[in-house]
Amino acid sequence: MFASDAWGAIIEDAHRYPSPHNSQPMKIQLRSPTEATVYYDLDLGLPAESFGIPFGHVCAGVFLESVRVCARVRGYDVREDLHHHDMDFGAADRLHLIGDLTLVPRPPDAEDVASFEAFQARQTSRRPYDNTMVAPAAVEEAEATARRHGQEFRSTSDAALIRKVVHINQATLFDDLRKDAVHREILTWLRFSRAEARESGDGLSAETMLMPGPVLRFAMHHRGLWEAPVIGALIRRIYLNTMRGVRQLGWLEGPFNGPADYVAAGRTFMQIWLGFTRRNVYLHPFGTVITNPRSHTEFVQAAGATEGNGRMAWMLFRFGHSTPPPPAHRRPASAMIVDPVQELHP
Repeated sequence: MFASDAWGAIIEDAHRYPSPHNSQPMKIQLRSPTEATVYYDLDLGLPAESFGIPFGHVCAGVFLESVRVCARVRGYDVREDLHHHDMDFGAADRLHLIGDLTLVPRPPDAEDVASFEAFQARQTSRRPYDNTMVAPAAVEEAEATARRHGQEFRSTSDAALIRKVVHINQATLFDDLRKDAVHREILTWLRFSRAEARESGDGLSAETMLMPGPVLRFAMHHRGLWEAPVIGALIRRIYLNTMRGVRQLGWLEGPFNGPADYVAAGRTFMQIWLGFTRRNVYLHPFGTVITNPRSHTEFVQAAGATEGNGRMAWMLFRFGHSTPPPPAHRRPASAMIVDPVQELHP
């Protein structure tokens, strides 16, 4: 690492970016005090579902926006030279090139400080929500942010639709567990105790999912029992209990037809998330509803989402107010750093 540059501080902050299953796949190679190259670690991706591969680039967009926020508060803008190539999860080179970044001096302003404070405060809340509506101004801001990026943010407070989508989300887990590849992928990222989550520094912990670790471990290693009338009903009840108090759902529709669109989508989502955080609003993505083809179709039909001609309803989440969730564990920022002397791409 370059001891005198700004990258160390920026990466120390930006490594708190959100990622699917808290897998933290982004890597960065420092090339000079102002230049770096960003990669996506394919070994930390989630390719088992049909739409899982595009979300590697969505995650990259989330990370790039996180770097921008953390750089600006420290007096730098970020110039990007991105390489929009499809990810090949069977590639011999396990680091997929995202692009090159250059720090450019830029005085921070009050908006930069507010965005950075929101980034530091941002968390996913899988807790029950408190059954209150979010202020209309927060929804309007999300709509405006989406429009600036050619996206459409839509939301609903219709109780019947929310109930239906929440049940689609729950049923998706049952459906995914029937697929061996998805089941193996989920097991890779589950952490069944606080100590296990702390030691690994990644993954989805039972604590953040509000499920007793031994119960979650038994259920995930005996997936056939999910179909049993008594045990299956118990697991559904435990899961649906975490969804109490949900008054609003939001989703994003827009261009989603290749790596450039995916990266831009991730950047948009992160900006919307930070806008909600600034207003003390939590959210919880329902990612598997989007990536599971059957559930995706059910959601689109239920919500009346518009798809086609390169557009897709590509993000769905609940949002609202809850008690603060437990923090997710992270690997150290140093784990993101790729050896600068290693040749990784032509």
